[in-house]
Amino acid sequence: MRILATYQLNNFLIYSDIMTNYNFIKRSLDIVLSILGIIITSPLCLVIYLLIKREDGGPVIFRQERIGYGGKPFTIYKFRSMIIEAEKDDKPVLCQRNDKRMTKVGYFLREHHLDEIPQLWNILKGDMSLVGPRPERKFFVDRIISVNPDYKLLYKLRPGIFSPATLYNGYTDTMEKMLERLRMDLEYMRNKSFWLDVKIIYLTLTSLLTGKKF
Repeated sequence: MRILATYQLNNFLIYSDIMTNYNFIKRSLDIVLSILGIIITSPLCLVIYLLIKREDGGPVIFRQERIGYGGKPFTIYKFRSMIIEAEKDDKPVLCQRNDKRMTKVGYFLREHHLDEIPQLWNILKGDMSLVGPRPERKFFVDRIISVNPDYKLLYKLRPGIFSPATLYNGYTDTMEKMLERLRMDLEYMRNKSFWLDVKIIYLTLTSLLTGKKF
């Protein structure tokens, strides 16, 4: 029994060291790549700013509360892709593929995931990571948890811009797709590693640069 206990303790310590190194490398990568991303995309961001302003003169940056690491709320940043009063009755509504609330510029941005660029600031702040489950609003989090309480396990991870669920499941516009996204996020959580993160970043960027819709 003593030998078994020692073996289990050693395995736990090795696993803890691996996860500590993984978390350190992941956060370091987030900081470096988010800074590079902000610098590289700054000319594109200026163009997007001018296009949004020219279309309707409204605010360029869209802010919304999402649930993130530890189940705590944070403010997510995006380029605004919808009309100003998209949810004027304050009732959360999922964005559909051909949603009439989207502006012309916003439709293009969303189709190519360019509306997500301001989240590089979220990553630099530590609200998010490059790779992780997509953060959701509390209204929808509560609905998902009522069906599958395992959603709370995702609170152990920082939410991300890139994820296997986004890459292979696309935008979530139904509860069924939300639950499928949860399944894929939990699978990522079980298998997470530095090289898996690199693979997801590579596949996502390749898809974006080649114009692939997902």
